[in-house]
Amino acid sequence: MNSKLIYIGMLAIVSAVGCNKGDSPGQSMKEAESSLSMDMPPPATVEIHEHPSEGPHHGTLIELGKEEFHAELVHDDKSVTIYVLDSAAKNSVPVDASEVLINILKDGKPTQFKLVATQVEGDPNGKSSRFVDSGTELAGHLDNEAAAPKLSITINGKSYKGTITHEHDHDHAH
Repeated sequence: MNSKLIYIGMLAIVSAVGCNKGDSPGQSMKEAESSLSMDMPPPATVEIHEHPSEGPHHGTLIELGKEEFHAELVHDDKSVTIYVLDSAAKNSVPVDASEVLINILKDGKPTQFKLVATQVEGDPNGKSSRFVDSGTELAGHLDNEAAAPKLSITINGKSYKGTITHEHDHDHAH
């Protein structure tokens, strides 16, 4: 069969189907639109991915891996705290690391800060979901975009790195 005839046939079918806008031959477009319901849930094949904007402690979220985990950064002008969270950034995840690292550029030179494991209630022995740096030096650099802060942590034997971004609308206790 000639490809031109196939094209014309397909065009005729599409045109015929496209011309009937209502559910029935006598139904107008306006009637068809008003009979549609938008209150239905999305089809099962659509993946709904909720991306949280802040952590449970109202801090800045840091994505670890392909959202396998999250870390939450909370700081004021005196201390910096990292909380390790699950993939939904809702629940704490105690890890067996004794410290996490935050790397920054200080005056253009790489500088590393260690945040020490500090257990919270509910963390099992030998594991922590919270890491703290009580020095004021790191806290003073986190709001500086030129510092380009990055978090480095090991969870279940796997190394993760996350970029720390500062949200200017975020309320700090400065």
